[in-house]
Order: sequence, then C-alpha cells, then structure tokens
Amino acid sequence: MRTLLFEIKESMLIALRAIRANKIRSLLTMLGIVIGIWAVVVMSTAIKGIDNSFQTGMSALGSDVLYVDKWAWFTNEDWWKLRARRNITMDDFERFKELANLPSAVAPVINSRQVIKYGDRRVDGVFLNGSNADYVKTTNFTFNMGRFYSEIESKSSRYVVVIGSEIAKNLFPRGDALDKIIKVGGINFQVVGVLSEQGSWLLGSWNPDNQVFVPIGTIFKHFLGQAWNSITINVRAKNPTLLEETKIEAEGVMRKVRGLTINEENDFSINQQEGLMSTLYSVVGVIQIAGLFITGLSLFVGAIGIMNIMFVSVKERTREIGIRKAIGAKKRTVLGQFLLESSTICLIGGIFGLLLAILTSLMINQFIPTSVQYDAVIIAILVSLITGVIAGLAPAYTAAKMDPVEALRYE
Repeated sequence: MRTLLFEIKESMLIALRAIRANKIRSLLTMLGIVIGIWAVVVMSTAIKGIDNSFQTGMSALGSDVLYVDKWAWFTNEDWWKLRARRNITMDDFERFKELANLPSAVAPVINSRQVIKYGDRRVDGVFLNGSNADYVKTTNFTFNMGRFYSEIESKSSRYVVVIGSEIAKNLFPRGDALDKIIKVGGINFQVVGVLSEQGSWLLGSWNPDNQVFVPIGTIFKHFLGQAWNSITINVRAKNPTLLEETKIEAEGVMRKVRGLTINEENDFSINQQEGLMSTLYSVVGVIQIAGLFITGLSLFVGAIGIMNIMFVSVKERTREIGIRKAIGAKKRTVLGQFLLESSTICLIGGIFGLLLAILTSLMINQFIPTSVQYDAVIIAILVSLITGVIAGLAPAYTAAKMDPVEALRYE
C-alpha cells in the first residue's frame, strides 16, 4: 500500500512539473475542457433557474385552478373558429357560479394593457386585470403589504388597486406604495395592496409581479366594453384530488349556461396549467439537447487535443521513460504517471470552466433566473476526470509498453 501511495505521489509531482514546464501548451490544451465544462454548468444552472422560477409562478396561480375561456391556450384548432365563438359574459359567470357545486371559489377575470403612472414615474404596457373579491381565493397570492380589495369595494366598483411587486419597485423605490394614488390609464386609483414577489418571468401576462388588479366594474366602465369583450372564469377545486371531477362538472355547467344541445360542440375551452408546463418542458428539452450536443462536441475536441499533446509528451520524454524502466519502474507506474498528467490537465481545466460558469451564471441572473446546483459542480469535476482518463489512456499505454533498450536509444 505504501509503495502504491509513493508511486501516485511521485507520478503527481512529475505530472505537475511537466505541466509547469510547458505552460502555454498546457493552457491551450485545457481550453477545450474549459469550454465544455463551462457549457454544461451554464446550461444546467439556467435550466434549473428557469424551472424554479416557473414553478414559483405557477404555485402563485394554484395547481388546482381551471380557466374557462373563449380561447384554448394550446390547441391545433383553427384560430378563426375560436374567434367565432360567443364571448363569455358576466351573465354567464353569474349563472355558472349559481349552478356549480364543487368549486371552492369562482371568479371572473378580464385583461387590458395600460400605462401606470405615479408622479414622474411610469410603467408602460402593464397588464390590468379586472375581477371581483373572490379572485384572490383562486390564487396563492401573498401580500408584502396591504390587502386585496373587499367585496363591497368590488361590487361598488371603487377606484382601488392591488399592484405587483415589480410595479411597486418601479413606482415606489422607497417602498411606500400603500394608500398612494396612482394613475391607471389616466384614472386615479388608490393602492390598497402590494403583492409579494412571485419571481416568475416565464409567465408573461400571468406574472403577478408585473400586473395590477382592480374591481371588474371599473375596467368595464373605463377601459373595456362589457358587450365586446370575453371574460375568463377562474374555477378553483376544493383540493387537487377533486380537480378532474370539478373539470367535468364545469364543462357540464358551462354547456347548460350556453344552452348547447347534446350534438353541439363546446363553444368554450377549459384550460389547465398542464398545458403551460408541457410547453415549458418541451422548450427545456430542446435546450437540453442543444446544450448536451455543444458540451459533448467541446469535450470531444478537448479530449482529442489532450490525447494529441500527450502523444507528443510521450515522444519528447522517451529517454526519460527508458531510464525509469531500466532502473525498475513497472508498467503500471509509467501508465499511472501519464494518466495522472492528462487527468490533472483536465481537472485544472474543469475547475477553471466551473469558476467561469459560476461568474457567467451570476451575470445571466440579471436577465433570466439561474440556480447553481451542487450536483452540477460534482458532475463538472467527474466529467473532467473521466475525460482526462479517456484522453490519456492511449498515450499512457504507449509509454507503458515501451521497451527500455529501444527507449534509451531514442534520439
């Protein structure tokens, strides 16, 4: 055992001396490994960050919520066919709410885009959502300060507004948003609540961080005509296990509300989060395949470079190998020496690539969410070592099988 440890120690010292003696060559050899490890770690941190952000945003909406809408979120149906459907009206909502028994909460929702102002600050293209007081019961929203508007405020269409965290940061950088009067599309509204940060940039128009919420009556009065716009009915099941039963009931109730006969197709859609999630995962899958291809290509090129340099190193040190074997060095000792050298080059390259990837992830995090995982670090180290062993195997075997007499004659 002591002999083996001594051999490993000696081989490592020789490998480090060889790397130090050829600094530029060693650095250029590491470059392919650096790029490969950088690619795999950045890809994994970005994908994990996106997934975490998406899950956070979706949890804010609630996994047990159905969305009864004129439009289908994800479908192959003709757009013109969907467009020809009748709008879902507030009368439809009231009848649906009266007939449905399984939901724990039901709320109408309608959207518009407006400019939000406070003093000389403004945010353009904000999604303005109109709903009633029950809307908050169909979500998992939490509040940084204040509350959601009450049933009295909703029914009387008062000029109160709940704002997302990003809107609050942009308009009130000092955090004093509560009870302030802001302009929504030129109309004054009092801020009664500020939502906690949900942090989901992927949810676009559904992202509560970049939205404001007002009573539905005010949005019809000032921004949209009730007769010309379709609403969405948010339906929350009592618990996730009853989601499918709630969906079946919702479809039956909505068909009754719309007066459809048994032979008529639905002129509405019931959307679920699974559609959003499957779309995300398909996009992530494509990114993963592309990332793995780039990573594999970089590591392959890096491994070829290392193998080539190691063959050159074996040729340059032929006499040294001959001398070592002549004084009793075993094949395994020479083999281990060159495997350790190639593995050390790859390991150093992997560490540089890992550090570069972490710095890149921190920069990317300013624009899209990233999340550095411990398993990505471990994988990066293991991939570096495995690449080093594979790349160095052929040159090391060539050195180990050299005849000492022939090696000593080599000029």
